Amino acid sequence: MSAHTHVHVQAADIAHHVATQLGEIGQRFTSGRRSIVDALVKAQRPLSIPEILKHTKGLAQSSAYRNLTVLENAGVVVRVITTDEWARFELSEDLTGHHHHMVCSVCGAVDDVRIPDSIENELDAALERVAKKQGFAMAHHRLDVVGVCKSCR
Repeated sequence: MSAHTHVHVQAADIAHHVATQLGEIGQRFTSGRRSIVDALVKAQRPLSIPEILKHTKGLAQSSAYRNLTVLENAGVVVRVITTDEWARFELSEDLTGHHHHMVCSVCGAVDDVRIPDSIENELDAALERVAKKQGFAMAHHRLDVVGVCKSCR
């Protein structure tokens, strides 16, 4: 089994993991947090705050920000920085499996992309060599491919 196994976790397993992680920092899995996690599970790509609000009913923007901060602190949601003014949020790789991002430099849209294990392993090896030359101990890698999406071309 490679280090980059593809994880297809069921929604119930995700909810259990999120509840456990929140519990570890003394937080509860509230309905607001649940609706954010559900939106991220359904989207299967990083979402901006406006997109999250569109996918959640009755969640105030201030509440979305507060809940995303708590979910980030629990390590179940990560922020993806893009080329536009909106940060986007996605579930952590612990829940979704290892993947990379295609980032549009025009509209800021972000899509997840998975690379075959053989290429991931080559990429890891190449990055290990670069890190070693710099005296750096590599733990893992994240890769953002920046370009122009189909809609903007």
